[in-house]
Amino acid sequence: MLLTNQTSQGTIVAIAANFLYAGLFLFGLLMQPLSGTQVASWRVLMMLLSLVLLVSALKQWQHIFDYLKTLKTAKEWFLFIIPTPILGAQIWIFMWAPVNDLGLEVTLGYFLYPMIMIVVGRFFYNEDMSLLQWLATICAALGIGYDVWQYGAISWATLFVCLGYPPYYLLRRKLAVPPITGLISDLVLLTPVVLVVLYLSGGFELAFATDKFWYLLPLLGIISTAAMALTMVASQKLPVSLFGTLCYLEPIFLFIFSITILHQSINDGGSLFMYGMIVIALLIMIADSALGYLTRKRHDRLQAYNEPQVGSFPPRRRLKNRRIKGVLIAHRFRKIRKYQQKIDKMTRKIEELHAK
Repeated sequence: MLLTNQTSQGTIVAIAANFLYAGLFLFGLLMQPLSGTQVASWRVLMMLLSLVLLVSALKQWQHIFDYLKTLKTAKEWFLFIIPTPILGAQIWIFMWAPVNDLGLEVTLGYFLYPMIMIVVGRFFYNEDMSLLQWLATICAALGIGYDVWQYGAISWATLFVCLGYPPYYLLRRKLAVPPITGLISDLVLLTPVVLVVLYLSGGFELAFATDKFWYLLPLLGIISTAAMALTMVASQKLPVSLFGTLCYLEPIFLFIFSITILHQSINDGGSLFMYGMIVIALLIMIADSALGYLTRKRHDRLQAYNEPQVGSFPPRRRLKNRRIKGVLIAHRFRKIRKYQQKIDKMTRKIEELHAK
């Protein structure tokens, strides 16, 4: 029952986290007349502030400093810093695209990103790909190939997203950077850049002179903090495969928001055939993750039966509980007997001392 409750709670938390991340996608509309670049700059500052508060509340600063002390050489520091511009560019396009009619193209990039990561894992880390993962990758490749053949190109925003994140995670994995440590370091390094951008573009004056930004900017930080905190909670409560499956909800939410709120046409991001193939690939990926979760759950359940019996598989729980109870009683009896022997030995020594 505890496992079931944890899984249910983790699922709800993961859905809420993905919904909040997708909600950040629309903040550019709420924060007009700020430009998409200015909104992205403010998001970096608000994320840094919210993350500082979160790390302080969780008392994780020592873990961050302990990891930074392990970076000794100039090469290690270079590999640690070089992913920062990649993350900065991804934050920029995430906030810039919706207000520049490219929300659907960016959403398509997030649909393709998990499959790109699977291919990267296969060829960079020699990780095995299941039959369903191969099938999903082939479906997505057919959809992309059709649009390239039909129209001669695919949106640069789509490629920017799906091909931008893999180098970031490859570099972070090379140094085994903890997620919170890497993110807060990236935001600190990006802060001077966004301060210059806001100063030169008039982002400070415009934000301070507009009343709604006095609550929208803190709200931007609160949502960022809540999304990060909920993601951390979900990752602890859910099995890895189920947690990964639920991460597909974010691009689904982005797609819905792009069609309904941003009023973009499906044809703006590509052909119906390409979207159909990517949706099929996504469903296959979800099925693969779900099967992996069910397989592991069944394996763990079977491993719990320590005494398989002929004609009775799985064995009755009552027999197993009786065996465990017997083991505990025997263990307790041995401890009592051991301590009784020590008491008897001390009693004899006391009696010998009194006899002298």
